[in-house]
Amino acid sequence: MTTDSRTAPLADDARCPCLSGETYGTCCGRLHRGESVAATAEALMRSRFSAFAVGDAEYLLRTWHPSTRPASLELDDSLRWYRLDIVATSRGGLLDTEGMVEFVAHHKVPGVRGSAGSQHERSRFSKDTGAWAYVDGVDPSA
Repeated sequence: MTTDSRTAPLADDARCPCLSGETYGTCCGRLHRGESVAATAEALMRSRFSAFAVGDAEYLLRTWHPSTRPASLELDDSLRWYRLDIVATSRGGLLDTEGMVEFVAHHKVPGVRGSAGSQHERSRFSKDTGAWAYVDGVDPSA
C-alpha cells in the first residue's frame, strides 16, 4: 500500500485543524494515533479533514470503508487545508449505523495569489464493526 509520507508533526497543544475549538491532542490527534475511534460520523469527518491538513494518508486509508477504499492515496503536497465548515448532518450518531455529513473544506496554495479553493461534498459514512468509516461522497450541486 503506497501512502504519502509527508505527515507533518503538529503539537498536541496546537489548535485542531478541524476547528472544533479543542487542541489537536484531545481532538483529532488521538484518533490519528489510534488511541480512540470517532464516536460519530461528524467526528470522523472532522478527523479526516485534519488528516488532510497534516498529511496523514495512512489514517485516511484506515478510515475508508473497504468496499470503496483505493489501494493507495497520494496527497497533494502543495495544498494547505485550513478551514472546515460543517453544513449539515443526518444521522451518524452514537446509535446509528449510517450517516451523512455535508461540508465545505477550504484550501489554498501558500504563496500563490488567488489559489484559494474549496471542496463541497456530501459524504456517506457507515459503522459496520463498531467504528465509523467513510464510504463515498458526492458534490451536492451536481
